[in-house]
Amino acid sequence: MKLLKGNLPKGVIFGFDLGISLVSIVLAYLLRFNFSIPETDRIYFPYVVAYVVLARALAFGIGRTFEGIITYTSFKDAQRIAVCVSITTVVFFLTNFFTFRNQQRFYIPTSIIIIDFITSVSALVSFRVLIKVMYLEFTGGKRVKSKVLIYGTGNTALTSKRTLERDAGTKYKVIGFIDHNDQRIGKKIEGVRIYPPSDLDDLLMEHRVSHLIIAVDKIPTRLKQEIAEKCLAVNTRVLNVPPIQSWINGDLSFKQIKKIRIEELLEREPIVLDNDAIAKQIKGKVVLVTGAAGSIGTEIVRQVLKFMPSRLVLLDQAESPLFDIEMELKGLQNSECIEVVMGDIRHKERMTKLFQAFQPQVVYHAAAYKHVPMMEHNPAEAIYTNVHGTRILADLSHEFRVETFVMISTDKAVNPTNVMGASKRAAERYVQALSTISKTHFITTRFGNVLGSNGSVIPIFRKQIELGGPVTITHAEITRFFMTIPEACQLVLEAGAMGKGGEIFVFDMGQPVKIADLAKKMIRLSGLTVNRDIQIVYTGLRPGEKLYEELLADGENTLATHHKQIMRAKLAETDWIFVSEQVDHLCNLINEQTNLDLVRELKRLVPEFISNNSEYEQLDANSQKLS
Repeated sequence: MKLLKGNLPKGVIFGFDLGISLVSIVLAYLLRFNFSIPETDRIYFPYVVAYVVLARALAFGIGRTFEGIITYTSFKDAQRIAVCVSITTVVFFLTNFFTFRNQQRFYIPTSIIIIDFITSVSALVSFRVLIKVMYLEFTGGKRVKSKVLIYGTGNTALTSKRTLERDAGTKYKVIGFIDHNDQRIGKKIEGVRIYPPSDLDDLLMEHRVSHLIIAVDKIPTRLKQEIAEKCLAVNTRVLNVPPIQSWINGDLSFKQIKKIRIEELLEREPIVLDNDAIAKQIKGKVVLVTGAAGSIGTEIVRQVLKFMPSRLVLLDQAESPLFDIEMELKGLQNSECIEVVMGDIRHKERMTKLFQAFQPQVVYHAAAYKHVPMMEHNPAEAIYTNVHGTRILADLSHEFRVETFVMISTDKAVNPTNVMGASKRAAERYVQALSTISKTHFITTRFGNVLGSNGSVIPIFRKQIELGGPVTITHAEITRFFMTIPEACQLVLEAGAMGKGGEIFVFDMGQPVKIADLAKKMIRLSGLTVNRDIQIVYTGLRPGEKLYEELLADGENTLATHHKQIMRAKLAETDWIFVSEQVDHLCNLINEQTNLDLVRELKRLVPEFISNNSEYEQLDANSQKLS
């Protein structure tokens, strides 16, 4: 029973190996002399057998061939055995060389050494394979195996197949590879046929494939999306092999082959950056990143560090996240330039000291409150941080002659329907107006939701799915633009490098995504069925929320830039004195914390702000009556 279960003790395996070595050398003699060993060789025969077995025992002990788990026998185990046997075979040849020089005879006939080498390697490997096959038959012979397709035929694909058979061979069976190379199609790898991509649909349907493993090192994003869509349509789970550099000690384990993430299906082709222009702006300069512990700020820090600033100041008021990013960056190239500062952008005295101490030349302003329903109920905080905090930083940048100030805004600032979006638009207006009187290049970047950011729907949906549902969506028709965090931050750096001051740069967000479709796809990626395993519940629009986001306001249009994914919004001139006075009046109301008065003044500063699904709709009704 222990033999079939494959958990043989090391001593037993070592004994089997020596027994096989004994039988092998005896068989080699019998074959060489046609089962009749001559008298002259029969004299030395016992000594040769003892010598061979002893040499093999020493080689097996040094090579630790008995430590491998029999049921997990792999190519590497066979390789180790072959090396040990080869070394002893070389020793036998050397022995013959010395005995021939001294005694004019071979201690072991050369043909016997060769026969023994072949039979030993074959028998030792076959023994392990036999045990493994018996184990698989004993433990999983009656189990119906799930069928697996592997997309790719390179080293990664082959390694994936062997890993699957080694770690989970009783549960899964690879039935085919998929490859675009016409010269490989129709051939077999280790007994498994290679099919063209055009056969994928038929293979998925006919064989009821449970899993498809994408094992291509650099697969185009669009192709990955097409493969996933085909698999999800027939409830086939899609798995992804991690990059080779993340394999543990160069070996791939089955547990590392993970299900594909929704973020990968929303990615776009890699961005081509003007690295020379970005480096010219950042290299050797002092850079300040506000909100450096947030999802966007953290990635900006990572990106900026690559361009070798002389000092990189990380500013945030969140203690633990700030500590985390500091620990992450330690040890990286140029990490000694990092300065971590805890502080609140709303405190002018603290920010003034910071600017005096570090004299930043480039500022990336990512600190903001971004949660729509939360800010709808707390307009004083939204205005205090998003407007007043931005005003402090912008004023100090002007006063201390900062070269470039890049403000990170949002698509919710376009025709805002909520306090958060309106507060960001007010900040945009202030920064634009200040640029008309300042030598600092004030630049605004505007984009939609970023995948995986704090408060993003994807982490929320993922957690709801893990808990068994339901997945909650505010409205069946709600849509949003999405962009990955690295992609958004790369474009921020690019826009900052190309801006001359006063621009609002709008990023190409691609096609809007319906949130309901996103949720359904995430459920299917988890191997579950919508409304059977996981329910979807529609809860209604939240305060200030709208169905569709926009990237350009009415009356705005865009101009192309040298980067196809960045457009420049063409805006009307902004009067500095008028905007400055309005912002002063708005910020002076913060301490009163009277929500209606604050929002009323915010609507004066941002006339296009029309509340939706909010208590502040009454202000819009009143203004219409007055007009």
